[in-house]
Amino acid sequence: MLNLKLLLSAFFLVAFGKSTYSQLGFSHEIGVIAGPVEFRSDFGSRFDEATNLGNSGIGIGIVHYINFAYRADCNCYSTDTYFNDHFKLRNEISWNYTVLDHHGEWVRPIYTSPDADKLRAHHGVAENFDIGTQIEYFPRSIRSFQAFSYLLAPYVSLGIHYTSSHPQASTTYGDGNVFDGSNIYSFWYQNPTLLPPLPSGVPESERQYPIDVNPRSSWSMVTSVGVRYKIGVLSDLLLDLRWQLYFNDWIDGFNHKLSYNKFNDWLLWLNVGYIYYLD
Repeated sequence: MLNLKLLLSAFFLVAFGKSTYSQLGFSHEIGVIAGPVEFRSDFGSRFDEATNLGNSGIGIGIVHYINFAYRADCNCYSTDTYFNDHFKLRNEISWNYTVLDHHGEWVRPIYTSPDADKLRAHHGVAENFDIGTQIEYFPRSIRSFQAFSYLLAPYVSLGIHYTSSHPQASTTYGDGNVFDGSNIYSFWYQNPTLLPPLPSGVPESERQYPIDVNPRSSWSMVTSVGVRYKIGVLSDLLLDLRWQLYFNDWIDGFNHKLSYNKFNDWLLWLNVGYIYYLD
């Protein structure tokens, strides 16, 4: 229900934005994107390649562009300024889903301790719904690209997204209760200084273990590098590599402060897409 409300809100926001920019004469593009996601979280060691490759998922999205180089109200080019010919505004609604496990050094078969077994038994899911805006910069002329002067148009982008996360957690160790400290890796909570700070007014005796799967929301910074390939007068293919840094370390429902993995959650998303010029 929450995702449905967010989707409807996002739809009306994009529709309102399109109407507003149409009145100003700017043209529009719409497209779909999809591709693999590497989710970097508190599962596994941050720089361990087995963790990075093992905790991979999928992302899909709908994108909408404001094209300042062309005017929809007269089917003509807009005023020839550097900004109009080199920048686009990108609005996006996207969803990503990643199954998370502990990979790498500390779950190798040579380790047979209860803590190693607890790591192997601990699983999670990062599921995120995103809405946001980015500004894209094209070093080469957008007008010339639309006129088929060249077929490839590289770009870089920077923006901010609002994320609604719905993490999951489970364990097959002991009685299967992932919120029971005896069933999870002991080093995450033995030293209180390595746990997330307590909320104001909560005594130490009520400290929770570092797993919390309540839905939450957060802002994130998004930057990417990509390229468009023109396949028709009104259509492009897109290849985009994104880095997204969340301003929160609970996106995966899991937060500890051990030295090898104490930073906020982030992801890499390699996506391909199809873009269609509406007007």
